[in-house]
Amino acid sequence: MADQAALEQKYASVGQVISDFAEYGAKIDGNFMDGEKLVLKATVPSKVIGNRAWDATKAVDPQYADFELQLTQSGPDEQPYTIKAGDNLSKVSELFYGSAKHYAQIAEASGIDNPDHIQVGQEIKVPALD
Repeated sequence: MADQAALEQKYASVGQVISDFAEYGAKIDGNFMDGEKLVLKATVPSKVIGNRAWDATKAVDPQYADFELQLTQSGPDEQPYTIKAGDNLSKVSELFYGSAKHYAQIAEASGIDNPDHIQVGQEIKVPALD
């Protein structure tokens, strides 16, 4: 029989990713065992943040045969974001995608002609990557 505590520890980074996005509305709704699998139920505000949770799952175990992630998406596919002091689009890309290289997709989705010219307080759209 699978050990729930061991599986919770194994997949703790998935829960941490969801918790890291709590300010955007992501939350863990609970976890429980279903046979030999740990089930983590969570609500995410966008497909963008849901994809981050799936990326974290696959980073732990690409097969995740002992884990089931049940996500409820409460908002649109894209994630709104307000530029803060010190931000650049590469930093925003790193936050939402785990890689700085997708800044151009953020610029395009947000109608930004020059990614180097963003302002504090500016509302942007972080698109879901497929």
